[in-house]
Amino acid sequence: MIIYTYPVQTAFTDRDLQMISPELKIKPLEFTQSPFQLPFYFVLQFFQLSWYLPKTTQYLCFFGGYHSVLPVWFGKVFGKKCIIEAGGTDCINMPEIGYGNFRKKWLRKATVYSFKNCSLILPVAQALVKQEYRFDKSISPKQGLLNLIQDLTTPIQVIPNGFDLDFWKNLEIKRQPLSFISVATGTSNPSRAKVKGYDLIENLAENHPEWSFTLVGDPDYQSANPNINILGKHAPSDLLKLYNSHQFYLQLSTSEGFPNSLGEAMACGCIPIGSAVGAIPEIIRDKRLILMQKDIQRLNEIIISLLNFDLKSIQKTCIQIIHQNYNFFKRKQDLIEVLSK
Repeated sequence: MIIYTYPVQTAFTDRDLQMISPELKIKPLEFTQSPFQLPFYFVLQFFQLSWYLPKTTQYLCFFGGYHSVLPVWFGKVFGKKCIIEAGGTDCINMPEIGYGNFRKKWLRKATVYSFKNCSLILPVAQALVKQEYRFDKSISPKQGLLNLIQDLTTPIQVIPNGFDLDFWKNLEIKRQPLSFISVATGTSNPSRAKVKGYDLIENLAENHPEWSFTLVGDPDYQSANPNINILGKHAPSDLLKLYNSHQFYLQLSTSEGFPNSLGEAMACGCIPIGSAVGAIPEIIRDKRLILMQKDIQRLNEIIISLLNFDLKSIQKTCIQIIHQNYNFFKRKQDLIEVLSK
């Protein structure tokens, strides 16, 4: 039995369970993101891992952090494999914007211990392994695991995210011209909003009152711009309709691993405009759609220039990229292969 630990349930963890559970026996154990609850959860997790130990064949952790310390320790002590899926914040040090595990002393120690002592690291993007960050000049360019843990020797294998392309697809319905959508949770926290590029979106909305923007994921996010529509979390079926009713998808993150919503939106026919961070350029691939540095004027120029191109052709290419490179079954196959060794 695989013990699967994660700090909080997300679309990523749900998808992992969806991929793994039909093939291998897996037991999810949720941890906590609350600093105040950490002592309780460490004790709880210790007893959980002890209880399931006789049946446990290996450990799988979603992200490195506090929740991965005990599974890694149990793996070392009892000779069981422990794999960590690196996803973003666990490979980043950006105190300038209040983001990344490595900016906090004890979380950094937990993260470093976990990555140095686990059996295998599975990042969702090559940029999380090592990157020279250039998007925001105020932030240190040395990012990624090999820059932040220079003596790291744990084996690393990149397995990108994958999408159910029978579900996420272009419904061929009419899209509102110059409509933009972005999906992120927790953006009522100003730091999180900045990480997700909402400051750039606010600037766009202010400069172009004739354009419409939809921000999905946090109903408590507030905007002074009347052309920004704020929605809470939506079920996949509702997201499918939202993607299909918008012309562009904005992924203007200051930091990112491999954003699920970007791949979903592209599969649904949204034309993506993304920042040059994490896996975003690798997913989008078209340089015309990439904002290389955080610059509102340049972002505006990119969108205006796109209106002179054949948007149907760009849309078709974006859909093909997701189908050819980021299929649900490809990630499932690679993940099952690693877990079955």
